[in-house]
Parts: sequence; C-alpha cells; structure tokens
Amino acid sequence: MAKRVIWAVIFILIAGLLQSTVIRHLALFHTIPDLALGILVFVAYTNGTMCGQITGFFSGFILDFISASPLGYNALVRTLIGALTGMLKGAFFLDIFILPMALCGGATIIKVISRNLLSLLFSNAIPPYNFLMPVIWIELGLNIAAAPLLFALLKLAKTLLTEERKGK
Repeated sequence: MAKRVIWAVIFILIAGLLQSTVIRHLALFHTIPDLALGILVFVAYTNGTMCGQITGFFSGFILDFISASPLGYNALVRTLIGALTGMLKGAFFLDIFILPMALCGGATIIKVISRNLLSLLFSNAIPPYNFLMPVIWIELGLNIAAAPLLFALLKLAKTLLTEERKGK
C-alpha cells in the first residue's frame, strides 16, 4: 500500500503544480478542473478506504503548502473525500465514462459542502462558496467533463496506482 500512496501523492503533487501554473492560463471564467481531486478519487475507488484516506491526507497536506489555503484545510477535506470514495470500492463496475463522471462530480460537491461547513467554524480563514456564483457550477462541470479522460490516463499507470490482485 505504501508504494501506491507514494505514487499517488507524487501524481497529485504534479497535478497541483500544473493547476497552479500552466493550466491556470487556460481557465474558463477563472475556473479550472481539479485534476488532483480526480486522481485522489481514482486511487481511492480502485484501492479502498484506507489507501484513499491516507492518500487524501498526505496529498492534501502537500497541497496546503502550495496553495493559499489554511494549513490542514485540504488535508481534512481530501481525507474525507478519500475515505468516502474508498467505501465505494467494488460496489460498481468501473466503466470508462459514467462512473468517473459521477465519482468526480460527487467529490466536487463534497468539497463544496465541506468548505461551507468549515467556513461556519472558521469564518475568518475559510470563505464559504456562494451557490449563486457560477464558479462552483463551472468547476463541477469541468471536473465531470475531465473525469473520463483523466481516469483513462490513470489506467495507463495502473501498476503504480492500484493494488495487485491476489491469485493472478
């Protein structure tokens, strides 16, 4: 499991750096897809709860350092997303199109809801999302649209990111 977590965190770090530099210039209404979230969702769904929450915590902690968010915010939110997504392991057949879109859409909604709940506790440090602003809905749409391609690319690195099945 350690190998999968390390590789997943490396992939998420690369995605986070790309999001904050290169992809930022391609933003649609100042919004970009959260590729790091999509990678976490893939790893958590294919490996289960424990791997998902460990990957979510370490990748979130690293993303806290490269973003302007308060230390621990991404770690908490991504640990929650990794654990919840990991609970779904084996519940559905991982197809190419529908399930990646549903998983990434659900993770984005969990991210928005958890940010708004945390903003109630830490109003000065974490501003809430305004559901009337188009930024949330654009990010949701971009995450859903990017999910099938992202999952297809991550399947190419299957030996690094997923557990080996016993008996093969």
